[in-house]
Amino acid sequence: MNKKKILVVAGILVLGALFFYFDLGRYLTLSSLKANRDALVAYYEQHRFFTVALFVLVYITQTALSLPGATVLTLAAGAVFGALTGTLYVNIGATTGATFAFLAVRYLFREPVQNKFGPRLEKINTELETRGLNYLLFLRLVPLVPFFLINLGAGLTRLPLRTFFIGTMIGIIPGSFVYCNAGASLATITSMGDIVSPRVLGAFALLGVFALVPVIYQKMRNKKQS
Repeated sequence: MNKKKILVVAGILVLGALFFYFDLGRYLTLSSLKANRDALVAYYEQHRFFTVALFVLVYITQTALSLPGATVLTLAAGAVFGALTGTLYVNIGATTGATFAFLAVRYLFREPVQNKFGPRLEKINTELETRGLNYLLFLRLVPLVPFFLINLGAGLTRLPLRTFFIGTMIGIIPGSFVYCNAGASLATITSMGDIVSPRVLGAFALLGVFALVPVIYQKMRNKKQS
């Protein structure tokens, strides 16, 4: 690993360590958000541009470093900015942060992983290069795999950056809206379990299945032709 990569890794580790050293996670809880909502809204009304810019920057940093707190930040977006506008700001922050995480992993670790596991990953890489958008949409829509693991895992493959960016940007819209909409009615939430119902999860799963329909159809067609 050359000096540039070492500096990047060191910077990431330092930022992550500072987050936990100063216990910044205590501000990213549902109780803290509910206690400070009125103050946040008042500050936003007086400093709109700065508040939006700061929120997006914080969301990008949290996502890029794979730190905890994304759910509370998304609720905060709905509570302060409203459901629709909050979804937009969350999408910008989450997509940008995820892309940084994706690029960091690809820049730092993809080459050694490919050298060691290249033959085993070849089939997966081929699938991702040709139908990666469908797979990524499925993973983003169906909450089976943690958001940060998708960012990190995708960076180790040959999934095109453009596909990752578009798939992330589109795939996180439904989930972001659900949490922002819940944040807009923050007073009615007593726990995280109040936000996502089985019906909502079922809707996400159905959307994910629709994303895979073209892949399934193509595989069945190829099998029939062969």
